Amino acid sequence: MTVNTATPGLRTAIARACLLPLAVVLLLLLLPIVYSLYFKPFVVDSADACLTRAFIAVLALTVASALQRLSSATIHWYAVNVATRTKTKFDDEFLPLLRRIANIVIWVIAFLMILTNFGVNVTAIVATLGVTSLAIALAAQDTIANVIAGFLIMLDRPFRIGDEIKLPSGERVRTLDIGVRRSRFLNLDDNSIVIVPNVDLSKSKVTNYTYGKERQEGAR
Repeated sequence: MTVNTATPGLRTAIARACLLPLAVVLLLLLLPIVYSLYFKPFVVDSADACLTRAFIAVLALTVASALQRLSSATIHWYAVNVATRTKTKFDDEFLPLLRRIANIVIWVIAFLMILTNFGVNVTAIVATLGVTSLAIALAAQDTIANVIAGFLIMLDRPFRIGDEIKLPSGERVRTLDIGVRRSRFLNLDDNSIVIVPNVDLSKSKVTNYTYGKERQEGAR
């Protein structure tokens, strides 16, 4: 796959996902002009302030919806056009999680902006969210460490799908899959499946026999 063939597909997916929200945003931007020209002189100040806040709230929700559709379309395009062509299932497992995280971040920011617009002090809410996030992170620190280790393995590539390696435990195996939290290997001695947390692989010595064979063949 080349960039030239992939880029139009991504642009088309983004255009289809954002067309309706952008049309709504443009319509909403026209409403204040019409309101100022024809209705504002007949509206009292208190009602005008309420209408302004309501308009900003609707605009924030619409923009958040557009951003959600944009992120979902981009992730879906990647899943269909890129993830299906990779040997590892790492991105297949991670993309749904990434989609959920993106949606949560977008809507949390949107609702915080709406609350601020209506005069609500969001400092306490943000502090509560920070404490809650810290508690969740502490409770799931092993999972987070394994996910980060999986990323590092994908980037550094100490081993690939199909490589023969020696695990930190001393077993000689063939790599079957590099997952989000764990990786699976085939034990070459008894054909059993060995499942190892990614964090153990990232912080320990791993011997890659396939890299050594490829280097010897390239030197001939």
